[in-house]
Amino acid sequence: MIKLTPVERAALRAEAHGLNPVVMIGADGLTEAVMKEIASSLDAHGLIKVRVFGDDREERIAIYERICAELDAAPVQHIGKLLVLYRPKKDDIKERSTKAGKGLREVTIVKPSPSGTKKPTVTKVLLKGNERVTQGGNIKRAKPRQASTKKTALK
Repeated sequence: MIKLTPVERAALRAEAHGLNPVVMIGADGLTEAVMKEIASSLDAHGLIKVRVFGDDREERIAIYERICAELDAAPVQHIGKLLVLYRPKKDDIKERSTKAGKGLREVTIVKPSPSGTKKPTVTKVLLKGNERVTQGGNIKRAKPRQASTKKTALK
């Protein structure tokens, strides 16, 4: 179980104030499916609220402690039937593709009106990695650099 300082706990309580409950624990109690859902919610969000339907306060406290112990989460707050849990998100390491080059990028092109008295035209365009926008606002494809036949013969 993660230990939080009072300052960290207060900051997390303030952050959790606007959250809605993500998981609801019903009459069946804390089943394996509910634990799995809480674990996936903690991985996705880090800070979650869980609503427990049931009037037995001791049972809610037991559920709260069990969740924190099994899922290695920190107890943040327990108010009535709401439980607030925190576990740091796991950083997903995204691997870059082996293909080199740039992907698509969005560019805004602003062309003034021909007369100069009307509003300029604004268009958003997706450019590929080998395209560029000229000063006039046109899209040109970058041409591969031509190699000299003399220089290639020397190599």
